[in-house]
Amino acid sequence: MKWKIEFSPSYSLLKVKLASGEKIVAESGAMVASKGDIKVKTGVYGGIVSGILRKMLGGESFFMNEYTGGLKGGEIWLAPSLPGDIAYIELKNAEIHVQDMAYLAHHGDIDIDIKFRGFKGLLAEGEIVWLKLKGTGGVWVSAYGGVDVIKLEPGEEVTVDNFHAVAIDGSVKWNIGKFGGWKTFLFGGEGLVIKAKGPGRIFVQTRVLSQFVRVLTKFLPKK
Repeated sequence: MKWKIEFSPSYSLLKVKLASGEKIVAESGAMVASKGDIKVKTGVYGGIVSGILRKMLGGESFFMNEYTGGLKGGEIWLAPSLPGDIAYIELKNAEIHVQDMAYLAHHGDIDIDIKFRGFKGLLAEGEIVWLKLKGTGGVWVSAYGGVDVIKLEPGEEVTVDNFHAVAIDGSVKWNIGKFGGWKTFLFGGEGLVIKAKGPGRIFVQTRVLSQFVRVLTKFLPKK
């Protein structure tokens, strides 16, 4: 399997060349184009229950698409719904938690399930669940804006704004809480945050869609 990311970081496009029998699974609606001999199969990955919960609690599609290279192989182009970068995360018998909207595609022997964030997740960004991917292979995640990585040593701690978090290694211990005192929490514009402790990585995005929407709303005509 060969792949590359073009037009990074603003309007990233993922191009994957699949030899015969090679396959990737991608978010519903992510395909831009298909070249050569590519077979597609639509299904629910991670089980019916996880699919239902993802649809009901995460607001994402119930289905995913599996693309497989035919006898002659081919190429599949994928793009996220928001402008921004795409990052590749390799997994070696490991686990990672991915913000549902940030998931783009994956390959390899990886199981998909859901990661409950608790009801604080609903207050933080309207999401009670994230995706939990575990196994060996690789995951492509997308961001609104650029992608950066915070690397934590064992015992090292960091606080990350909820809306900026894209993916978190399964080795990282994290929970959702408030930032600072109640005055900061209510009026400081930060609200709830992710408090994490290493070892592991946290992938963050440089922009937040909800903030852009608030700015844009100021210029829209009032009814």
